[in-house]
Amino acid sequence: MRKMFFTVLFGVISANVANAQVPGVDGDKYVPYDQRTGNESVVYFTRNLSAEGLIKAYEQVCGHISGRVGVKLHTGEKNGPNIIPREWVKALVNKDLPQAHIIETNTYYAGDRYTTEQHRQTLEVNGWTFCPVDIIDEQGTTTLPIRGGKWMREMSVGSHLTNYDAMVALTHFKGHTQGGFGGSNKNIGIGCADGRIGKAWIHTTPNQPNQWDIAREEFMERMTESTKATIDHFGSHVTYVNVMRNMSVSCDCEGLGAAPVVTPDVGILSSTDILAVDQACVDLIYAMTAQEHKDMVRRIESRHGLRQLSYMKELGMGNNRYVLIDLDNGGKRITAAEAVKGLKPFVKE
Repeated sequence: MRKMFFTVLFGVISANVANAQVPGVDGDKYVPYDQRTGNESVVYFTRNLSAEGLIKAYEQVCGHISGRVGVKLHTGEKNGPNIIPREWVKALVNKDLPQAHIIETNTYYAGDRYTTEQHRQTLEVNGWTFCPVDIIDEQGTTTLPIRGGKWMREMSVGSHLTNYDAMVALTHFKGHTQGGFGGSNKNIGIGCADGRIGKAWIHTTPNQPNQWDIAREEFMERMTESTKATIDHFGSHVTYVNVMRNMSVSCDCEGLGAAPVVTPDVGILSSTDILAVDQACVDLIYAMTAQEHKDMVRRIESRHGLRQLSYMKELGMGNNRYVLIDLDNGGKRITAAEAVKGLKPFVKE
């Protein structure tokens, strides 16, 4: 029954997304690095997919994280097979963020995290019990301004979000049924919007009867505007860590119904620039061999997911050019192609 629900739900999304058109915006066109312009940010990279690697990546970018810290994490549906391992997050929290709370919101779809009660049961099943978890829309909502957006002027987020001084976006990078890919932008834009109001503003063009009826590029832009509201709120007190492991073309919101993982594991990236870290992850996917990346590239381009990146740049949220620093080799600058050279095929654990 559960698998059937997600099959029907995301089938509806896919049909609407496929039929929607926004002319003049190429969210399905990948822009090679040498065709980009502007400044470069710094992105750190390690192949060490472990608690130690996660800690090392985070510690490169944590300089402005202090006070009351929220760790924005996708905690997954019940028994989700691809979420970031709990023991890795526990080790990071114990070492570097002992007073932090994991922060989450309830979902827009009816599933294991639709209500706060269901959500807390799912958190327990999935082992998120080693530190406090704040479901930030449990007690209502607040709005944050969106500066420069074309679709919205404010975003409705969980009211508890403003209780925090700083935020760590700890993201499982993967595909996404509607967004093409899910990086830090999706983790924050969808993940901080409250489950009833904010997520509806992102997923639906106003006055449409179907709650999922939205054009491809419009969805990417609304999601990105939502992210901008949150990161503008935190200013320099937000940082980003993306884990490229167990990368299904499906989001962790699909839980056990997610498509099988066929893309090789890569490593962990971190930056204080949200666009740079998401762009670097996408570049690593495109730098793989055709056999390694074909499913993920097809998912990204068919959903016009690359519009996330170009719109972040248009909104001034970061740089799509970056210096990739290899933490495993003394801080050497490397290319995306060098980072993914010799990847091992994905093997289910």
